[in-house]
Amino acid sequence: MKKAQLVFIPFPGLSHLVSTLELAKLLINCDNRLRITVLLIEFSRSKETDAYIQSLPISDSLNFIDLPECFVPPNTNPRAVFDALLEAQKPNVRQAVSDLINGEQHGPLAAFVVDMFCTTMIDVAKEFSVPTLIFFTSSVACLGLNLHIHTLREQDNVDPTQLLQQTELAIPTFANLVPSYSLPSSVISKEWESLFMKYTGGLKKSDGIIVNSFEELESYAVHSFSSHPGLAGLPIIYPVGPILTPEPKSKNVVESDDIIKWLDEQPPSSVVFFCFGTSGSFDEDQVKEIAYAIENSGARFVWSLRKPQPKGVMAAPSEYSRSDLSLVLPEGFLDRTTGIGRVIGWAPQTQILAHPATGGFVSHCGWNSTLESIYFGVPIATWPIYAEQQTNAFELVVELKLAVEIALDYKVEFKGGPNYLLTADKIERGIRSVLDKDGEVRKKVKQMSEKSRKTLEESGSSYAYLGLLVDYIMNQI
Repeated sequence: MKKAQLVFIPFPGLSHLVSTLELAKLLINCDNRLRITVLLIEFSRSKETDAYIQSLPISDSLNFIDLPECFVPPNTNPRAVFDALLEAQKPNVRQAVSDLINGEQHGPLAAFVVDMFCTTMIDVAKEFSVPTLIFFTSSVACLGLNLHIHTLREQDNVDPTQLLQQTELAIPTFANLVPSYSLPSSVISKEWESLFMKYTGGLKKSDGIIVNSFEELESYAVHSFSSHPGLAGLPIIYPVGPILTPEPKSKNVVESDDIIKWLDEQPPSSVVFFCFGTSGSFDEDQVKEIAYAIENSGARFVWSLRKPQPKGVMAAPSEYSRSDLSLVLPEGFLDRTTGIGRVIGWAPQTQILAHPATGGFVSHCGWNSTLESIYFGVPIATWPIYAEQQTNAFELVVELKLAVEIALDYKVEFKGGPNYLLTADKIERGIRSVLDKDGEVRKKVKQMSEKSRKTLEESGSSYAYLGLLVDYIMNQI
């Protein structure tokens, strides 16, 4: 039997790493001729990362190599640190791949599969004369937006300030005009310009882009890649999602069991879940507005409330102690809501979204969370914070009509604070709207949930794209 070897290079952040490894599992389960070696870059390896890797089934189809640690000089711009880290790792990648090729026979090397932030590794793949496939962990619409803006900059010298002067832009992967406030920070900030050009230029140099999305969800965006002249000549895309990420194993099991038991006692679709991703947190003023909104709405709730890090620190939020909680929340809030809701720290997100009692999700609109919410049929109320989340929120509310709006233009800059305070009345409207049992959005989300479950089955589009991807890989050897 002809075998093919793939080298995977994930980005070291937990959510990117986990979804890249879930892609590896998907490929191996799809075709037993594939052998995958994952090169792990040491950066912020956490207990969660290690626990997740240890939970993977050990087989000769999937193995891991820890690359040696590299010293990288500190920099205030986190992306610049990652960039320097990837450059420093190139000799180690080169060595690891040479050893693989010369070592035991797992079949010839067919391709590199690298994370969307690791496009600089295309240079190394070229040295081994193999193609590079990029794994893009956001939406097809967002991929098209990045590529289009890159082209505008290259061909027409359009700079970030010019983009911000336009109130709306025509983007090939969106049916509607996109407001400039929905553009990702990386696209409109002068500070990120050189990194954006380098990273998106890397996407264009690849031989194909695997996207964690599916055609039934983003049909307009997917078709635009083959029909829109503004996207002609770009790498082929393979939407093979939804690739959902499992819960980290080492988190607080006692608290998560307790939350699930509490949800078991609530009526179907009655609970609103507040959760803002691994890095989402708010200052005290905003926390109080959320609390007033929850209390005024009278809705049952589970609220994952995390303590912000000091300004400008690159680290995930920490947990509040019980005494700290009573200081940031309005006086008496915990006592008054004791019967109808729970304020927790880290949340077992997939378990909560999968629970029949959960009826709505107030979310930062990170793409992994968005796919999970759709998969489990839970409507989102949008509250984007950073990265490409404003773009995702706009796509969900305006393009796809699969979410209700709390905000579309809320934004927190890395070194600054939020652009405004979201008031309790706006949040309360969002809570009521997302829990509306007869709302159009709920019906549409339920229909899309069914499609998301079928797309990786034999008649689904993701199954077909996965087959095309495997054919491409096998044709390289």
